[in-house]
Amino acid sequence: MHRSHTELQHDHLFNDDHTGSQRGIVIVAVITAVTMAAEIVAGTLFGSMALVADGWHMGTHMLALGVSLVAYALARRYMRDSRFAFGTWKIEILGGYTSALLLGAVGISMCFASVERIVSPVTIQYDHALLVAIIGLAVNVVSALILAGSTTGHDHAHHNHQKQNPHTDTRHRDINMHAAYIHVVTDALTSGLAIGALVVAKYLDWNFMDPAAGLIGAGLILRWTYGLLKESGSILLDRESDAHTTEEIRAKIESDGVTRVSDLHVWQIAGGKYACIVVLVTQKDRFTIADFKNRLGDDHDLVHTSIEMHYFK
Repeated sequence: MHRSHTELQHDHLFNDDHTGSQRGIVIVAVITAVTMAAEIVAGTLFGSMALVADGWHMGTHMLALGVSLVAYALARRYMRDSRFAFGTWKIEILGGYTSALLLGAVGISMCFASVERIVSPVTIQYDHALLVAIIGLAVNVVSALILAGSTTGHDHAHHNHQKQNPHTDTRHRDINMHAAYIHVVTDALTSGLAIGALVVAKYLDWNFMDPAAGLIGAGLILRWTYGLLKESGSILLDRESDAHTTEEIRAKIESDGVTRVSDLHVWQIAGGKYACIVVLVTQKDRFTIADFKNRLGDDHDLVHTSIEMHYFK
């Protein structure tokens, strides 16, 4: 059976719809911008350097949110550009990777600032500092809830499939959105640690608690940074990290007991979507490429397949 040129053509639009994610990030960016401006203005008027410093600190999260939005915008703008061989999803991954680098910079700066405070203690204005920490915690808890809720629909769409395959717990994750979410969560965490440390320091006169909490928060931030960089970097470098998917494809190809896979490459091209190139050896005139494509056809995660066949007598 011969197929026409038109039938063999297909698009490369593998990206998921992230409208909900973008809307959530925009809302959080507006909240962050308003809070940042209010803290800087209030801190300047009332002479509170703590408020001013936290206001400018929120600017780093504004930058991270901006990176996420730009990544979504570019991925959508170039999604039909043929120069991107497998779509523009990796622009979103690059956005997540960049956000992770920014998060790492925040963690490292917190380490240096905390060590400096331990070596050279300063007088802490507890009431102002507690006000800043409480404001920061409230803003970031609200922001985290907004970002978590904006992806509920997308996650639910893949829920049934994930229950069927326990090996795919993170493959549908929107890494760009996850990076923005981690920025907000880490800020909420540092605010919570700061509140606890400041209360203890104020009433027990343990000034070392404030920089100690900063070091703990910095350590957690750097740990999350490492996870984000590892996950996004693996995808950007086309690392074949899903061994289960690869072995499942191999098993389906070799299910006839005759065919053997001599070369197989599987890589992720969108959230939970994969492409593969397989070179196989089988008996001449017994199977066609269509037969092997049909074997893989029930795998909804495999959206682009190239098969090269060799024969033995």
